[in-house]
Amino acid sequence: MSPLLVGALGLGALFALILAQVPIGFAMIIVGVAGLALQTSWSTALTLLATEPAAVLSNVDLATVPLFLLMGTFATMAGFSQDIYAAVTAFFGHRRGGLAYATISGSAAFGVMCGSSTATAATFTKVALPQMLAGGYSPSFSAGTIAAGGTLKSLIPPSIVMVLYCIATKTFIFDLFTAAIIPALLAIALNLAAIALIVRLNPEAAPISQRMPWPERWAALRKASPVLVLIAGVFGGLYSGVFTVNEAASVAAVLSFVFMLARRRVTWSSFFSGLCEAASATAMLYIILIGAFVFSYFVTFARIPEALVQAINMLTLPPLGIVALILIAYLVLGAVFDEISAMLITLPFVLPVIVKLGYDPIWWGILNVVVIELGMIIPPIGVIVFLLHGLAPQISIATIYRGVTPFIIADLVLLAALAAFPAISLWLPALVAR
Repeated sequence: MSPLLVGALGLGALFALILAQVPIGFAMIIVGVAGLALQTSWSTALTLLATEPAAVLSNVDLATVPLFLLMGTFATMAGFSQDIYAAVTAFFGHRRGGLAYATISGSAAFGVMCGSSTATAATFTKVALPQMLAGGYSPSFSAGTIAAGGTLKSLIPPSIVMVLYCIATKTFIFDLFTAAIIPALLAIALNLAAIALIVRLNPEAAPISQRMPWPERWAALRKASPVLVLIAGVFGGLYSGVFTVNEAASVAAVLSFVFMLARRRVTWSSFFSGLCEAASATAMLYIILIGAFVFSYFVTFARIPEALVQAINMLTLPPLGIVALILIAYLVLGAVFDEISAMLITLPFVLPVIVKLGYDPIWWGILNVVVIELGMIIPPIGVIVFLLHGLAPQISIATIYRGVTPFIIADLVLLAALAAFPAISLWLPALVAR
């Protein structure tokens, strides 16, 4: 049996288990163990159930995941999302589209502390949507802005998706965090440009609101100052070399915990519930990563990546054309799976091809994050769009998709720029390495 056929059968079995509602981590473990057993023996395959979990659980870099999740939990309990949005609104809310600018900027700032794109979108649906609708903003523009803000999360360090990518590909986390800075700034700028274009072409979508007095602006900024301290402390320490990534995650978790206590907004029940959610998310991510390691072992043993590289070498497409085809496939996957699952399922197949084409894994990590996040708002199954509709059922799916379309175009421009010009992602890490 050819390696490509083995790979196709393995993927088919994996998708069948997922459709049967088997958790993705366990589905990858089942397929990986069974696939290796059919090629060797069950005794050899079952040793993966000991070696791969031990490798994941003993990985020091992975300790950043629960720490960043705790930071997001404590930041949410402290009410940082409301403070960030209120501060940005105080300074820009009187401009046409000001609340939309505040939503994008607030989502980017909150994304530094939150561990999930869907959580960021859900938070700002509760915080920003009522204010935007009350201010006369159109439902499609309001919902589209919030959905676009949610997709920024995974590209903004510290990103759990990036941490998992680095662990799965044995890449330095700090290098990927550094590479993400310029693309993240470009993503924010393109989203803000999309807002500016929308309100220029359709002024009725975003009426001008009343200008807030300067004393109230400074009061809102002072209230949000702990967020600025947290961001400056974590990023300043990380990029200046004072902290390692693990130490930065620890400092971030402790600082957010201190600010949460100082706010006195948390109760014992909400605190315990938040810890349970963080622990549950951590366990889920560990299981998915263990499953990805087991599945990757099966894929590597079957020599599927080598066969895939040979098959692609027979194509007449240039390397960038092959990359474009892979990105299109990721857009489809991102619409069906969450970003972490889509990434970890495909990495054993895709990364060897990317490296063989002569591209840098750091560059591909940035592209991977952007394209899968983009898939979360693209029709017909945009996860964030359906989440928004669930939280705001008065806004139809079609209305949300209509509002998010300009932001999809902006993200496609970003994706094309990053694919065509790898230096956008790789220039800063090379500069830091000097």
